[in-house]
Amino acid sequence: MQEIVDRVTATDEAADIARTLLYPYLNHAATMFESGYATKDDIDAAMRFGCGYPIGPLDLIDAVGAGAVADGLAQIHDNSGDQLHVPAPLLVRLAASSGTFAAEAAGAAEQAPVAHHPVGKVGVVGTGTMAAGIVEVFAKAGHDVVFVGRSDEKAQAVQARIEKNLDRAIAKGKLDEAGKSDVIDRLTAATEREALGDVDIVVEAIAEDLDIKLELFSDLDRICKPGAILATTTSSLSIAQCAAATSRPADVIGMHFFNPAPVMKLVEVVTADATSSEVADTVKALCLDIGKHPVSCGDRAGFIVNALLFPYLNDAVLLHESGVEMDDIDDALKATKLPMGPFELLDVVGNDVSLAIQRTLVDAFGHEGWQPAPTLEKVVAEGKLGRKSGEGFRTY
Repeated sequence: MQEIVDRVTATDEAADIARTLLYPYLNHAATMFESGYATKDDIDAAMRFGCGYPIGPLDLIDAVGAGAVADGLAQIHDNSGDQLHVPAPLLVRLAASSGTFAAEAAGAAEQAPVAHHPVGKVGVVGTGTMAAGIVEVFAKAGHDVVFVGRSDEKAQAVQARIEKNLDRAIAKGKLDEAGKSDVIDRLTAATEREALGDVDIVVEAIAEDLDIKLELFSDLDRICKPGAILATTTSSLSIAQCAAATSRPADVIGMHFFNPAPVMKLVEVVTADATSSEVADTVKALCLDIGKHPVSCGDRAGFIVNALLFPYLNDAVLLHESGVEMDDIDDALKATKLPMGPFELLDVVGNDVSLAIQRTLVDAFGHEGWQPAPTLEKVVAEGKLGRKSGEGFRTY
């Protein structure tokens, strides 16, 4: 950790670049905690497990010192005039008292979640990469899984993708043929939603389109047995609106897996106002059961990870527009032990996805400083979406 602190607090140009991008991100995390949206542990864990960061934002503030971060933000605000760069009130208070976020959060640790509803059989709706990964995760954890696709061909593609992953695990010595057979035997493919009638939880991973999801949740409400939990993997849509399409809003919850689901440990467990505490606890316990790390948050745009990550990425594009080279920006952030520089990450995520999420955040929060960078809009308009299109901010 000391190496990270030394890099962030250094006096060279690379450290200046890193602070310009990291300090607003840290300020937003402080605001998120101060508002009560999520706990310190969940905010820090979300960025470690969801983004592969070596340290969570609030732990990083404690390591660098609230005073140093507050002073740095004040300097950034003097240059930008952006109200988002005004140090959060809690950050200012901790700076004045030499306090820490760890001390602020002391005594707030949650007890281990308890499953109030038995979860044996799992349903998954969807046949894309995320859906297939979720099917694999549950089956490998010992759950019987029914997955529903729009055609036999799409359902077979899910099966083939899972078998390929299992074969890769066998080749690496992490699984044997008997283990593969056990996983495959737990899978049931279907093309009709009625096959979900006896599952204990349904996790949908279909198109990120509200109208399509509303139709699905209305249908699941008709099909699924009383007490079945209805979960959505949405990363940006309203859990409450999905719940309103059913007669059981207390049983509807967000279960936001990260891609690739078999690898990434984070699941954001997102509760709407109507979601019952028993359902939330059950889903968190289920996450632990399948080897994931759940974090709790409320039903608002971006949840934890996207709300912290994408404004930082957008800021990186704005910094480049001001004349700083992309390679210098990426190198400066990787020097702080981030797994990727912001432009590398933009091209991996997809610039179209990044732009859509940034627009969603602006619509939800109205922060003028979060308006999408013109260059980000330009590369998307030109079809330069990142690695998936062969060209983004860089050529592949």
